[in-house]
Amino acid sequence: MAFNRRSKNITQGIARAPNRSMYYAMGYQEGDFEKPMVGVANGHSTITPCNSGLQPLADAAIAALKATGANAQVFGTPTISDGIGMGTEGMKYSLVSREVIADSIETCVNGQWMDGVVVIGGCDKNMPGGMMAMARTNVPSIYVYGGTIKPGHHKGKDLTIVSAFEAVGEFTAGRLSNEDFKAIEQKSCPGSGSCGGMYTANTMSSAFEAMGMSLPYSSTMANEDDEKIASAAESARVLVEAVKKDLKPRDIITKKSIENAVTVIMATGGSTNAVLHFLAITHAAGVDWTIDDFERVRRRTPVFCDLKPSGKYVITELHRVGGIPQVMKMLLNAGLLHGDCMTITGKTIAESLKDIPDHPPAGQDVIRPIDQPIYKEGHLAILKGNLSPEGCVAKISGLKNPVITGPARVFNSEDDAMTAIMDRKINAGDVVVIRYEGPKGGPGMREMLAPTSALIGQGLGESVGLITDGRFSGGTWGMVVGHVAPEAFVGGPIALIEEGDSVTIDAHKLLIQLNLPESEIARRKAAWQPPKPRYTRGVLAKFAALASTASKGAVTDPDASLITGR
Repeated sequence: MAFNRRSKNITQGIARAPNRSMYYAMGYQEGDFEKPMVGVANGHSTITPCNSGLQPLADAAIAALKATGANAQVFGTPTISDGIGMGTEGMKYSLVSREVIADSIETCVNGQWMDGVVVIGGCDKNMPGGMMAMARTNVPSIYVYGGTIKPGHHKGKDLTIVSAFEAVGEFTAGRLSNEDFKAIEQKSCPGSGSCGGMYTANTMSSAFEAMGMSLPYSSTMANEDDEKIASAAESARVLVEAVKKDLKPRDIITKKSIENAVTVIMATGGSTNAVLHFLAITHAAGVDWTIDDFERVRRRTPVFCDLKPSGKYVITELHRVGGIPQVMKMLLNAGLLHGDCMTITGKTIAESLKDIPDHPPAGQDVIRPIDQPIYKEGHLAILKGNLSPEGCVAKISGLKNPVITGPARVFNSEDDAMTAIMDRKINAGDVVVIRYEGPKGGPGMREMLAPTSALIGQGLGESVGLITDGRFSGGTWGMVVGHVAPEAFVGGPIALIEEGDSVTIDAHKLLIQLNLPESEIARRKAAWQPPKPRYTRGVLAKFAALASTASKGAVTDPDASLITGR
């Protein structure tokens, strides 16, 4: 068996003897140098429950690689817990960690010249970070998702991490007892696995499965279930076959497969973060994809899965009724998927879905009939207007009327906004503006789950708008608009809003607008002065210096010509 990367490089010539000596120190035998060298990028950590259950999956993958005649080269990747960092200064490192993860995997795979890689991750940024690295290195690769957490329970209701954030608002509004508040805090996360609704981690895992870079059903399995370990082992075996066939990520990640992934995101009510992350993934893969493509896919895709945060069910319930393959089969039958896209298994999408039933089991309403959807069009709308010429992302699911015009309540940080919300200074009809939280201004685009959850807990989710150049958690819902670009730090129009200005959010018209004469906006623009950077040293300063605008994915390698293809 011949391989075209490190295994071949190591075996050839007397000059490679010193390289081989390093392997002998780790117990390699002479015959091992004829085997493929396969990386295992292991995101296990005890930082977060999303990743605390990954080691058994890594162990299963390593064992399967060895059993199939490959050498497993294990290395760690970092993670940041969005749930733990949320609402703190530490959250600024979350999006930064996406780039760090991508860079660390690329560095190991290319630096050690591996023949392939199994990437194992759990928390939100593990997902896009790993996929960006796979697209950059373009060696045979497969993603192994760590799996979802099972729901907690209190008084007959399923709980997720978002339940705890919303409980803060309910408690401060006097709508929740101290006893129930403590119970929700303690019961929301009952074990290991990533946050349990169709939040960012589960959105991205589902999209990776739809894109063909993960095994069928793997994206909705619970971390604690035995089938997740079995799936990790099978993923490793599939990856070795991909190495033999030289089936690489850029053979799979194409414009058509990205359309499949985004279609599934829309159908399942996925996270706003998917927009930012798929702009970054397509950039890494060299796929022609823009923010406007999301709107194109949204208009033709119904939402027919009733999942949290705006729906009723958690991901374990989706898995029980057929998971992503069932959703995809229904989309394929409706002519909304490209069935000819290749997957990491060597089968096309249509071949993979051939034996999936046309309809989900009777007596369930997690997956509705596609002709009786929750919404006729997707829920992630791209809005533009004089407040965001480059475009921004509105999540319009769960709303009776996604239109509001109201006075701006302006805050230059998430912390200031949160203080006002907790002090009950935000009223129905207000439009909260949180700025200088963008890629460069934050830096790092913090997620605004704490403010949005507090508003919902206070009963203001339908009646208060929120606009930010930061991001939202996958658990966010309500009248929210994020990723406003250009951001405030570079002088984007969001920097020019003053307290009390009339602002319009209109998802029907795809409009976000500051209701002022252009002459007044121009006057303010001429008078605006950029603030001093919040960080001048370290990783946050580097990210602020390098990050692109959110409308292009907030990537730190904005020149595509710098990506070396193989």
